[in-house]
Amino acid sequence: MLAAAGALMLMRAALRRSYSFRDKSVVITGGSRGLGLELARIFAEEGARLTLMARTAETLEKARAELEKIGAQVLVIPCDIRDRRQVEDAIATVVRNFGVIDVLINNAGIIQVGPYERMELDDYENAMATHAWGPLYTIMAALPQMRQRRSGRIVNICSIGGKIGVPHLLPYTMSKFALSGLSQGLRSEIAHDGISLTAVYPGLMRTGSHINASFKGRTRSEFAWFSISGSMPFLSIDARRAARQIVGACRKGRAELIITPQACVAAMANAVLPSVVNQALQAANSLLPDGGPEATSDERKGWESTSRWSPSILTRFGDRASVRNNETFQRALVS
Repeated sequence: MLAAAGALMLMRAALRRSYSFRDKSVVITGGSRGLGLELARIFAEEGARLTLMARTAETLEKARAELEKIGAQVLVIPCDIRDRRQVEDAIATVVRNFGVIDVLINNAGIIQVGPYERMELDDYENAMATHAWGPLYTIMAALPQMRQRRSGRIVNICSIGGKIGVPHLLPYTMSKFALSGLSQGLRSEIAHDGISLTAVYPGLMRTGSHINASFKGRTRSEFAWFSISGSMPFLSIDARRAARQIVGACRKGRAELIITPQACVAAMANAVLPSVVNQALQAANSLLPDGGPEATSDERKGWESTSRWSPSILTRFGDRASVRNNETFQRALVS
């Protein structure tokens, strides 16, 4: 009996290792730039049929042109995942073009940086609509045909901010906690249908997305700490390496992936010693920009919040990533 069970486990493990993305229909939300584009490049190399969804048609077309040069079959769909009707129409378009959805990557995201006092209800609602409701809409639209075929893979890009509440990122971390909860609960309910769900918790990544992040409060100071911490090699991971780890976890049908050693340590410490982690977060918060005459509740994008600290040599690697990964306004920041 034990031998049979062991053989079954080994067989399942072998099947997971041998899963091929060739000719698979892969949908990536937020696929036109940043981590989504890096994921698209890897799936393209593996022969997948790609669908990229994003709000901006211009960046979608730029991504499609790049991917088609390496021989990928690419469908691009302008879509705001906060709008359920748009999502349902987009998923229906994918099925009409490719017949099925084999892999769904919920990657679309926004980042709002600033102190609690400067955040408004709209900031929280926008983050929840993007990181919680949006992935739920795509899952609800794609899951029925996956269940019918008893096959499929879903990857939800959460964040270490979905395991640990990070100061000055409250709308972001609140919404990522919601996505984490959805991922953990749904995974158990769909496993018997032959569908895997992988929740990904990256630490800091060099995607170049700081250029388009939103900032409130002392916006130049907020942009400086955020862009520097997300650019340092010893604090952050190259987005290409992160993307390969994510694709590997999807291939194996892993339940969870935490990216970067720092994020792994932080998650374990928070589970075992939450009071100590809380004290560390309080200390970190004391170092972040406080209020002042220049503090504002008006939103500024990263490219509107530059200073002598950023862009600089300290943000060089992050700024290079913005060029590679189709982030806008990069020419103004990188020579």
